[in-house]
Amino acid sequence: MTDMHNALKRPVSRRDVLRLAAGLGVSFSLPALDLRAAAQRGSERPRSVIILWMAGGPSQLETWDPHPGTKYGGPTKAIDTTVPGLQIADLFPRMAEQMHHLSVIRSLVSKEGDHERGTYFVQTGYRPDPTVVHPAMGAVLANRLQDPELEIPQHVSLASGDGFVVPRGGYLGDQWDAFRIFDPGRNIRNMQPRVGEKRQQRRLQNLDVVTSAFRRGRARAVEQTLHEDVVERALLMMSSEQLKAFQIDEEPQEIVEGYGDSRFGRGCLVARRLVEQGVRSIQVVLQGFDTHANNFDGHRTQAEILDPAFAALMQDLVERDLLDSTVVLCVGEFGRTPQINPLDGRDHWPLGFSCVLGGGGLRSGLVIGETSPEDQVRDRTLKPADPVEIPDLYATILARMGVDGDEEINTPIGRPIAICEGTPIASLLEEA
Repeated sequence: MTDMHNALKRPVSRRDVLRLAAGLGVSFSLPALDLRAAAQRGSERPRSVIILWMAGGPSQLETWDPHPGTKYGGPTKAIDTTVPGLQIADLFPRMAEQMHHLSVIRSLVSKEGDHERGTYFVQTGYRPDPTVVHPAMGAVLANRLQDPELEIPQHVSLASGDGFVVPRGGYLGDQWDAFRIFDPGRNIRNMQPRVGEKRQQRRLQNLDVVTSAFRRGRARAVEQTLHEDVVERALLMMSSEQLKAFQIDEEPQEIVEGYGDSRFGRGCLVARRLVEQGVRSIQVVLQGFDTHANNFDGHRTQAEILDPAFAALMQDLVERDLLDSTVVLCVGEFGRTPQINPLDGRDHWPLGFSCVLGGGGLRSGLVIGETSPEDQVRDRTLKPADPVEIPDLYATILARMGVDGDEEINTPIGRPIAICEGTPIASLLEEA
């Protein structure tokens, strides 16, 4: 059995789990959510991270870095926020009231302008390398900050489908891939048995017989597949009261409505509930930012989803005293070109795009970097003022999460790789 597999094993045998599952009854009824994690507040809580992933590459000019009245600004206007001197796109009136809890980086730079490569880079802090698969930052945090009392996954992706958007475990192992929920807040597939108690018990007992027979003479191969570990963890989660963190039925209707009736909105609400339960790494995905055509209408549609959900999440985290222990990052794989193309769209632009982040003890109310669309159109190699590299962004988050980014991990082939190659952004870590 590998060291990594040992680290994942729960202090419960397969037979213990089978006995537990067999005695649960037809519906695996769950009692009220354990308030163990929610009992701790503020900076005393274990830290979590929520990444709001803007899939497709949101336009900085239609979100956090508008340039109204200029040749490249388009029809987007700017509005004041609760941070003096900071303006954002007028598509985000509710977020304008929450910006004092966050900081804006307007000068992220990347060398990856392809969706898949750009996603890999921004999720892992490493550019794609054919010799190794790097883990997403969420996988690293879940791996390095394990909570043995959690019976639900410690790395979760909400409103996510398949493909390269899903953050992976990389060389840490597939067991650190994000647990995916396509339609958060509605129904978690396969979390309740479809048969009665006695039949379920027989199925589990038969599975135990088959698994034991297959293991004979194949012990090492079985361990490498993680099949038994997956079965154990799935059964344990099915029987856990912590599973209620994924459900929003008991949330007040006004709270649910505040987030918005969308997969992303419900995902943000579930993300808050997972933070209360103590889950380390949560991604919430909003698809639809690849606006090569009709960029302005597209971003208006996206903002109608993002603005209420993001603002409600920030307000909820503040009111529940969770923001000091929760890093929130809103980012995509790159931005959009200053030029408006003939289809009234913007194309891929990795050289000067925006993100917003805050919480977890990071300084708020900062605006880092500055873009000049006119200058960058004249010289497409020109970086924005005070450029911020992707590894530096993640080194900053890792520092606030209490993870040593300089630590080296040996990959399965024995190659040591640092968790992160970046340097933390000092201004975000300084005391206000």
